[in-house]
Amino acid sequence: MTEQVEVDTGSGWQRFMRKHWAVFAVFIVAAVLASVGAVYVFVWFTGNSQSTGLVPSILHLWTMNNLLFFILYAVFWELVLIGIPAAVGVAVGWQWWRRIPEEEKRQYHLSGGKRSRSSSAGGAFSLFLFIAFALKVYVDGNWNAAFSTYTLDYVVGSMVTILTWIVAIIAIPAVVGLIWWIRRETSKKP
Repeated sequence: MTEQVEVDTGSGWQRFMRKHWAVFAVFIVAAVLASVGAVYVFVWFTGNSQSTGLVPSILHLWTMNNLLFFILYAVFWELVLIGIPAAVGVAVGWQWWRRIPEEEKRQYHLSGGKRSRSSSAGGAFSLFLFIAFALKVYVDGNWNAAFSTYTLDYVVGSMVTILTWIVAIIAIPAVVGLIWWIRRETSKKP
């Protein structure tokens, strides 16, 4: 009598996904629906924001005020209509993951071990520059001026000013820390 033995090939994740294919299919469908829904909500919001008068239909008439409120309201509607259901889905997925026995996770080499860490900033610097530019426009009194009235000299000058602010904000604590470190090192007794 010959017995066939199934040999598990592939990585731990591949074997794990084969065993729990239905759950992974549900998560993939949910991710696709959330992505499509996010695009649809943004298109819906853009159309409504123009028809309700939140923003002008012609882009060169937009002001910093229009841009800021457009972004804030778009984020709000995306969070309410897509983010909250997605967060509930993530919570359900986390509960499912926690219910899988540790023995099964170890069998597929899914628990413990070295985790990869990302070192990218994730675009935080761009957001910081936008906030600084909005602050500069407000301070200059151009908050309700249409973007089409901004000259290239104004935008470039604003960026140089913002970069100067950033250097000052970073350099002052750095110099203080450097002076403190030098004084501490020189005052040590050998």
